[in-house]
Amino acid sequence: MKLTDIRKGGFNAAEWEAKGYELPKFDIEAVAKKTHDEPTWVHFGGGNIFRAFPAAMLNDALNTGKYDRGVIVAETFDFEVVDKAYRPYDNLSLLVSLQSTGTIEKKVIASVTESLKADYQFDDWKRLVEIFQNPSLQMISFTITEKGYSYNDADLARGLTPVFAMGKVCALLLERYKAGQLPLTVQSMDNCSHNGDKVKAGVMAYAEKWVAEGLAEQGFLAYLQDETKVTFPWSMIDKITPRPHSKVKELLAADGFEDNDYIETEKHTFTAPFVNAEEVQYLVIEDNYTNGRPPLDLGGALYTTRETVDKVETMKVTTCLNPLHTAMSIYGVMLGYTLISAEMADEDLRSFIQKIGYIEAMPVVTDPGILNPYEFIGDVINKRLPNPFMPDAPQRISTDTSQKLPIRFGETIKKYVARGLDMKNLVLIPLVLAGYARFLKALDDNGEPFTPSSDPKLEELQAIVAPLELGKPEQDYSCLKSLYSRADIFGLDLYEAGLGEKIEGMVKELFAGKGAVRSTLHKYVYAR
Repeated sequence: MKLTDIRKGGFNAAEWEAKGYELPKFDIEAVAKKTHDEPTWVHFGGGNIFRAFPAAMLNDALNTGKYDRGVIVAETFDFEVVDKAYRPYDNLSLLVSLQSTGTIEKKVIASVTESLKADYQFDDWKRLVEIFQNPSLQMISFTITEKGYSYNDADLARGLTPVFAMGKVCALLLERYKAGQLPLTVQSMDNCSHNGDKVKAGVMAYAEKWVAEGLAEQGFLAYLQDETKVTFPWSMIDKITPRPHSKVKELLAADGFEDNDYIETEKHTFTAPFVNAEEVQYLVIEDNYTNGRPPLDLGGALYTTRETVDKVETMKVTTCLNPLHTAMSIYGVMLGYTLISAEMADEDLRSFIQKIGYIEAMPVVTDPGILNPYEFIGDVINKRLPNPFMPDAPQRISTDTSQKLPIRFGETIKKYVARGLDMKNLVLIPLVLAGYARFLKALDDNGEPFTPSSDPKLEELQAIVAPLELGKPEQDYSCLKSLYSRADIFGLDLYEAGLGEKIEGMVKELFAGKGAVRSTLHKYVYAR
């Protein structure tokens, strides 16, 4: 069983289906031909998240029979991905959905019709220019990570032959402008807040430089700023796509699926002909398009207003997902866990995050209307975090915790203050923040040292708690005032919010000695 057999025809479809593989329900060659002649969507960034999510959504839309165009992928950074992960398999891939039950679902993704290297050194650049000059093009999108939207003066000095992603995109937009100021939507699908603004800032930096230096006419700037011509919508994307999993590789090999080898490029991109990803996914997009759009809603995307996208992002980041992750990471490290999924079998930790979400954060949740916050948390607790295929570790999640606390917990506390809510109702969120002091001490629940994850303020904050020792209840805890009064760490002065003394009391319990982390956690979780 090989992916290339599917494009060649004559393969045994019954064999694939008997082994649980869902095959495309559309005419792959007809879609490829239609897309080549009248392209509607180019996606920059051919990584695993693209194949597992946007490309898979389009595959589902094509399976409905209500759409007839695929997506063209353009790789701006690691060209080996095209040579090793796309073209040898006729641009097909296998999506393996990792279920929280420990089972998998397998689907052949055939929505990608071309894979191109987005760089001037390749003939593919001519094809990209041709696509951008085609009036049929509706949308270009990105999963290149937030840092991919950056620009620098060295690249700007190269004029119209830049090497960074935003420069190349700007050059292609200039070609579309020259072709008649054709409309287009520039859509980020990266997991960062207000992502449309980030891609717009990157593009505009190049455009403004080129116009100032006479490399592009003034009208090009007006074109990019004309929202009847070019838009940069926001989106919220959420789906975990880990590296190809060894267990998945073994299961596929047992099926007789031969395209299961790992691929590592010289730039250390880790991929494979298959992509494994969690079952739960969300893509919420601002519906602001100038030339129509591919109907990704047929595959599960939610189109809405910019305001609602922002509300969904706020709900996820300040209430329903990110705070739970941080709470688990702080206590999980101290309790000796190395997997988030394993933590979910710990009744204290499971109840801890469940009560943080449902009881303490929910009263001030930002309800976007389009997604139910209770159901969102339910998916997090019952499907996402316990998933045995997800190799995420509390050590990774606790990276840069000082940068995360103001948003993940500070915003909730601020809303309690602003709405005049009783601070006595906050118990477990203060316990998270108290745990941070013990975490900074870098001693686990057995009193053994651990290496804390990297953080730009780690040394500075560790110095604050340095005087504290385990097992000395009568020691001076006044140093905590210097920690919990810092608005840059917690989003506000916790003493002014009426929580400082409560947190100090919890810290004293956490420093009582060996086993204090477990006993304190258990006490407050079940007192709540």
